[in-house]
Amino acid sequence: MIPLKTAAVTFLTASHRFSAFQHASPSRLRSAASVQTPWGWALGGVLLGLLLSLLVFAPARWLASAVRQASHSQVLLEDARGTLWSGSAQLSLTGGAGSDAVARLPSRLFWALQPGVGGMTLQLQTSCCLTQPWHLLLLPRWAGAQLQVSDTPSTWSAQLLSGLGTPFNTLAPEGQLALSTQGLTLTWAAGRLQLAGQAQLDAQDLASRLSTLRPMGSYRLTLTGGAVPELSLVTLQGPLQLSGRGTWVGGKLRFAGEASSSPQHQAALSNLLNIIGRRNGARSIIQFG
Repeated sequence: MIPLKTAAVTFLTASHRFSAFQHASPSRLRSAASVQTPWGWALGGVLLGLLLSLLVFAPARWLASAVRQASHSQVLLEDARGTLWSGSAQLSLTGGAGSDAVARLPSRLFWALQPGVGGMTLQLQTSCCLTQPWHLLLLPRWAGAQLQVSDTPSTWSAQLLSGLGTPFNTLAPEGQLALSTQGLTLTWAAGRLQLAGQAQLDAQDLASRLSTLRPMGSYRLTLTGGAVPELSLVTLQGPLQLSGRGTWVGGKLRFAGEASSSPQHQAALSNLLNIIGRRNGARSIIQFG
């Protein structure tokens, strides 16, 4: 046990030091603080530098991981190189987790991501399908966001669709897909998707392993924005006739159409007509949503 006298001396010494600290002049306090301040600023600068370096040199695999999670493993950026802001990868489409279906872009996909004061710009380029870079502008909005797509035409192989799994891997489409847009803008607000502008997809000289007829025809799919976005399908040419109309209501697509062929080609297209819809005589009814 500490003697009473010793405890009293210790208490009086501590009290004297505390009183001296209370009555210290402001200049002495500032002098003491100034000794520690440079170290504090130096440590803050080092941490800020590390954070900026991490952001500037963030690896491309971070973007690949984000795309995989957002698409439920249906869109993959394989062999990603470079950084989050400027890099390239092998684009692959799959049927999702557990699916064997996969299709890869013939050329590497290059991207450049540039943040700005009002939003963020994404530039995409690939030699197989884009003659000019594709620009997408993401803008923050109250309780949502807006995506603006540049009017850049592109051409893609229809075989890419096989990578998305059922029913495309069964159809195994061949041909060319020409995509063009006019003022296409997608806006997310209060949990709802709004669409403005137009997107047009021309499927040219389509063929399928389910039919010996090559090509089966060419078709146009048009998406038109508005209060209720509309989807239309028409045949441009060919023995397989496709038509239909649909609307986007409450975030879901409702589509009704039909497929048919001329009598002289029914035998060659019969198997395909049985799969793409519900047979009704010489026609196949296509309906979903």
